[in-house]
Amino acid sequence: MERMTLKSRAIAFAFCTGAVAFILALLATARSGIESGDFGHSLIIAIVCGVMCWASAERAIAGYAEAVDDSIERLARAADGDLSTPTPSRVATVLPDLATSLDGLLSQVRTNFDRVHSLAMFDPVTQLPNRTHFRREAAELLDALAPADLAALFFIDLDKFKSVNDNFGHAQGDQLLVKVADRLRAVSESGERLGFCQPPLIARLAGDEFTMLVPRLGCAEEAERIGDALLDALSEPYELLGIEVDVGASIGVALRPDQGQSLHELMRAADIAMYHAKANGRARVQLFTPSLAARMADHLRLETELRQAIESEQLAFFFQPQMCVATGAVIGAEAVLRWRHPALGLLTPDRFLPHAEKSGLIHEIGYWAVEEIAAALGRWERLGLTTRIAVNVSARQMGRPDFFAQVRHALLHHRASADLLELEINESIAMRCDESAIAGLKRLREQGATVAIDDFGSGYSNLSRLQDMPIDRVKIAGTLIADLATSEQTRAVVQSVIALVHGLGFGVAAEGVESSAQRTILEVAGCDYLQGAAIAAAMTETDFHAWIGERSSGLRRA
Repeated sequence: MERMTLKSRAIAFAFCTGAVAFILALLATARSGIESGDFGHSLIIAIVCGVMCWASAERAIAGYAEAVDDSIERLARAADGDLSTPTPSRVATVLPDLATSLDGLLSQVRTNFDRVHSLAMFDPVTQLPNRTHFRREAAELLDALAPADLAALFFIDLDKFKSVNDNFGHAQGDQLLVKVADRLRAVSESGERLGFCQPPLIARLAGDEFTMLVPRLGCAEEAERIGDALLDALSEPYELLGIEVDVGASIGVALRPDQGQSLHELMRAADIAMYHAKANGRARVQLFTPSLAARMADHLRLETELRQAIESEQLAFFFQPQMCVATGAVIGAEAVLRWRHPALGLLTPDRFLPHAEKSGLIHEIGYWAVEEIAAALGRWERLGLTTRIAVNVSARQMGRPDFFAQVRHALLHHRASADLLELEINESIAMRCDESAIAGLKRLREQGATVAIDDFGSGYSNLSRLQDMPIDRVKIAGTLIADLATSEQTRAVVQSVIALVHGLGFGVAAEGVESSAQRTILEVAGCDYLQGAAIAAAMTETDFHAWIGERSSGLRRA
């Protein structure tokens, strides 16, 4: 049985009300009629009173009920998505307060929906379409094109946005993004000059990444002109807090139909081109080419293989001995990273660490390296070896706030003492490391570790800063050692460096010593420690232990 409407119930209620009124009137008039002797006349009066009461109740209650029914129907339509139809006039007439409330409620719901839509589809900082909005609109624009129609997709990445956030704060970083969006809009509005057949679609994808889709270009040369216009616009200085700031941008370009018909294909190609522009000096426009795709495929393959190498223990440390010139004893070994690639053989770090840096895998490799070195130190101590292990520390590792705590935890876990560990820090890193990193080095050094500056002479060193750092020795860059036997000028420079470092109170080591001539010159010049093929090549841990055992000079700590 269907549910009764309010009007039906109201009529039933009115009928009952009229019936009750009729009975009451009948009782009253019957008594009056009996007393007066005119019962028929009294009965007629009772009937009339009952009918009038019923009619009045039915009319009033049914009117309210119809208005309420109309309100319920209006809310049901709103639940189905109709938020614009006005409230029925009968509700406004019979129940004006309810009509006002309904109109206000639906208006607020419409406003809330508009806000939610804006947040879902537009970037709140620049008011440009966001990634979701762009994908939807761009896909529709591309689907509307004929198969042979030319379109261009531009990927735009700001070059120095992070420095703006670091130096000016995130609020000014947002202001810069607004200015960038305004310049992109200005380029899109110069349609006739750049050959736009219809307005381009601009969006902020994320962070400092923007994109522009230009449908229906006349020729590929127009895409190049647009790219140059974008680069010129974004290369102009920006004013933040009264200061001119240069940011610049790297732009990748993909063309339809050459690089694909779908948005996914174009975005992938433009992204590859943009990263190539960044890798080749930034502040440039790069059109996608098939050779870029092949190079990117090689990078992706190498990244995948490197991730597998970490998991399958293909990475390993080799150890190159360090000899004390004064005693001839091996006082340590530098741990050098190698990758036992299943197809390419033994790879040196320069073949894979740059890819690890770009992909973020460098953090996993760094964590693995700390554990491996600590484990090796524990094994060596248990074997009675007193040779220290020197290991290079990257800028990424030094920049992590938990790095030194991780080193201490690894040493404790593997029951290794810090006095057999030497950290080698590149000269350029040493010149710019912050106070927290210096404090971490000091604490490790207090626990027994030693610290060396690596590649000294390859860059610019502030000698007063070098003197204040917690270091024990300085390693002369291999680039200086390479010409030592053939260049008188190089010999003079190396001899001066050795004297200078000794004057600062540090020991001097030389790496890359490949010949007996180089070894002799360094010994005469007063170098304290030597490392290189003239002493011994890098070898596995097992081979290093065997090599140590064969030396008759014994081992003692420097």
